[in-house]
Amino acid sequence: MFFIMPPKFDFNKIKFATERPTFEKAVDLYESGKIKNFKEGISAYSAIVEGGKNYNVSIEARRFGLGYCDCYMGQNDYLCKHIVALSIYAVLGGKPIMPEDKKLNSEPQCCGKLGELSKMELAEVKKSISNAIKYIKSYNGPSRTWFTYQASLSEGCNRLSAIVSGLPVSAQITELIIKMLLRLDKKLCKGVDDSDGTVGGFMQECVEILKEFSQLDKKCINTFELLCKQSTCFGWEDPLVRMYDENKAE
Repeated sequence: MFFIMPPKFDFNKIKFATERPTFEKAVDLYESGKIKNFKEGISAYSAIVEGGKNYNVSIEARRFGLGYCDCYMGQNDYLCKHIVALSIYAVLGGKPIMPEDKKLNSEPQCCGKLGELSKMELAEVKKSISNAIKYIKSYNGPSRTWFTYQASLSEGCNRLSAIVSGLPVSAQITELIIKMLLRLDKKLCKGVDDSDGTVGGFMQECVEILKEFSQLDKKCINTFELLCKQSTCFGWEDPLVRMYDENKAE
């Protein structure tokens, strides 16, 4: 008899740590019943995943992304849709994926609804933001781990995008997003290697959302005062400061 370890990752980990096209293809494989002969081993799982042909796939329970697939991408050390599909099966065990769970916000969006959060809701959102920001950290490792590091930045931004996209429009939320952006800016100034612009791009998208906020609720513009006299890495706050100055001059 051997010990079966449950996955140390959950569905959100799979969703936010996987590129959108790969995630969507993996979901399709899972929902189409392409995972066959699923077996639990010692801290690992294996199965046949049907595709253009039958692929032998195995994954480790201790961390998402550790595994083997004999498809072309798997043999070249890419996270393939077959490994992701098997990971979903290991977590859900064949249960259906809820429609809202399949939605992957790889970039933040404005929900368009006015409103504020209760103290308890606001505290939960702040906690979620802090947990997501942990994936955005300084880099001082060897070059061989750079791609893994970049994947961590993407995961952090994906998680933050999902949070921001679910927030209502108000001065309260504007302040929350601005303080989040200032935290990210501080990280960029202190060693985050954002060579491919993942974090900076996310921040610029949030600025565009705050512009939308100001059109839906003009009280949000007053909150932009938090950015006045701030010295940032690449001037992302400039459009919001201009809006504040113009509104004040009226």
